Amino acid sequence: MTDNVTNVGGGSQPEAGVSALTGRTGAGAPAEARGKTTIADGVVAKIAGMAAREEPGIYSLGAGMARAFGAMRERVPGAGGGGGVTRGVKVEVGERQAAVDLDVVVDYGVSIVEVAGGVRTNVISAVERMTGLEVVEVNIAVDDVHLDDDEQEQTEPDEGRVR
Repeated sequence: MTDNVTNVGGGSQPEAGVSALTGRTGAGAPAEARGKTTIADGVVAKIAGMAAREEPGIYSLGAGMARAFGAMRERVPGAGGGGGVTRGVKVEVGERQAAVDLDVVVDYGVSIVEVAGGVRTNVISAVERMTGLEVVEVNIAVDDVHLDDDEQEQTEPDEGRVR
């Protein structure tokens, strides 16, 4: 038995951002295949974001401005800082396939080629295992390299004129 992805909402076009998996129906079909499962784009984005962060050598996800605004938003009480999982992740979910775009910051000294390969493997494995969608591509844009000195400069007081 194989699952087929079908349109959602009863119309001829699927709802934007939602994929639906359906199986055979009727008394002869196994219980787990009866009915429809819908998967929103946001779910795929969260899975991809978590899988990308698991790879050693990834410092964070998101382009420079997205990281800056996200860090500011997380510090404001009640501002909904939960969007950090999907920061730097864009997905397109079709009927049977998904494509993922990632903006990443890598740690200094790691092999970007190896880290990117590991991220692709993790993301494809996690999304396909958890959703049943075929991941056709994972595009990775390396936006920055994190240096350990960057954090020390931000946390240490300036050796300025007055103490």
